[in-house]
Amino acid sequence: MFSRVLSGTVYGIEGNLIQVEVDMSSGLPCFIMVGSLGSEVKESGERVRIALKNAGINIPPMHVAVNLSPADLKKEGTGFDLPIAIGVLMAMEKLPSFAAGGMLVMGELGLNGEIRPVKGVLPIAAGAFKAGIRKCIVPEENAKEATAAGLRTTGVSDLKQVIDYLNLPEKEQDIYLPPKQAGVFSCWEEQEERKNHEMDFSEIAGQEIVKRAALIAAAGFHHLLIKGPPGAGKTMIAKRIPTILPNLTLEENLEVSSIYSIAGKLPKEYCLLRERPFLNPHHTISPQAFAGGGKNPKPGIISLAHRGVLFLDELPEFKRQTLDLLRQPLEERSIQIDRSGGSFTFPADVMLVGAMNPCPCGYYPDKSRCQCTPFEIHNYLSHISGPILDRIDICVDAPGIRLEQLQKEDKGESSEDMRKKVMAAREEQRKRYQNTAVRFNSDLPAGEIEKYCYLEKKEKEMLEKIFDSFRLSVRSYHKLLKIARTIADLEGNGKVLTRHLQEAACYQVRDWP
Repeated sequence: MFSRVLSGTVYGIEGNLIQVEVDMSSGLPCFIMVGSLGSEVKESGERVRIALKNAGINIPPMHVAVNLSPADLKKEGTGFDLPIAIGVLMAMEKLPSFAAGGMLVMGELGLNGEIRPVKGVLPIAAGAFKAGIRKCIVPEENAKEATAAGLRTTGVSDLKQVIDYLNLPEKEQDIYLPPKQAGVFSCWEEQEERKNHEMDFSEIAGQEIVKRAALIAAAGFHHLLIKGPPGAGKTMIAKRIPTILPNLTLEENLEVSSIYSIAGKLPKEYCLLRERPFLNPHHTISPQAFAGGGKNPKPGIISLAHRGVLFLDELPEFKRQTLDLLRQPLEERSIQIDRSGGSFTFPADVMLVGAMNPCPCGYYPDKSRCQCTPFEIHNYLSHISGPILDRIDICVDAPGIRLEQLQKEDKGESSEDMRKKVMAAREEQRKRYQNTAVRFNSDLPAGEIEKYCYLEKKEKEMLEKIFDSFRLSVRSYHKLLKIARTIADLEGNGKVLTRHLQEAACYQVRDWP
């Protein structure tokens, strides 16, 4: 007997549909699986056989052949266990031949018949929806993901439950296991309102210049580097940047949630993420974990921070090889990984925020406290290459805090007040770049800068002075104009004025020891 069940796998960040074909015939008893299988998929045969036995169904001594089509696409993961088991049961006539028709099936089997969650359900279900599939059976823990993709989803917890469900007439199936209604909008509406963050910018004493730089960075999605001595509040400010960022849009949420689904990091209690990502990796992270990789590449930290903040604390402590991986993502907003099995492109549209000391001890240029030699300082800072520095839009110094600043009752703007300014500036950008591929000022291509950052004669003269004084590179010149455009947006000004250029010039990387 022959049977076919629809399942899927993830290739890069795209979901691909896979046909699980099962044929049982007389011949030498065996269980053969073919179709370019990874190690986890090859082990499925044994898991399926034992799970069926513990469910009271023994596979007869026959020649069982399982093919996962298309055969030239590498299959990874444990999500094929359940569709293989259903295919075998249909071939054995323990289930009707049409039982899984027009339905997506995924799930890992335990030896006791338990159905366990798998990774990548959201992008696979989204791919199935595009292909015209409207129903699916997935593990109970993955049901909300499939629902978010638009499928009418039945969540299951054990193999016996699946067998009983598929043996029922279609009208009675929904009574036995009520499906979760499809629709990403219903999932979106279930998300709670933006929660009150425990951290707030009003808790930061002093550092008004750094807070201003963080505001500009958040408004235009610019990369930010904060430099200063230990205890100046660099990390505190960086960790509060998510509190002034707008909520994820529906489109952004689906995109980011798909990446987290592939990585197996999507919260079980929600079908979509609730907050913008904020990733803070340790400086000992390996290049592969940072950028993503493996035989069948998976997203790394850079991609997990997509549409959010990637915070690198103690930036010079990271290996130079690791930091240099940021060159392509910061420029192209994506990261490409090439392997013998193909080329994979992962999204990496991140807002990079770095924090660092100016020297190994942290107190340069205060010679009364800094004991570092010029060689030690140079060696410390050499971990950050020139090309990486040139891609950082805003660099600001965070000086040490004085006692009167700590004792001051008025701590400055709150996160909510700053967030309102960010939202207003982003609304200006949305209107300006409507019907274009540009979303933020930081996205502006070089050829469009003069169009959207038009300068009058007086402003052009100021720009010439800044260019000559700071000896700007072409990239730095373009960054300065983009930052000035963001500062003007924060003021609600349609034109870039001299004061905007002057403030933008204050954030250029300079005086590098």
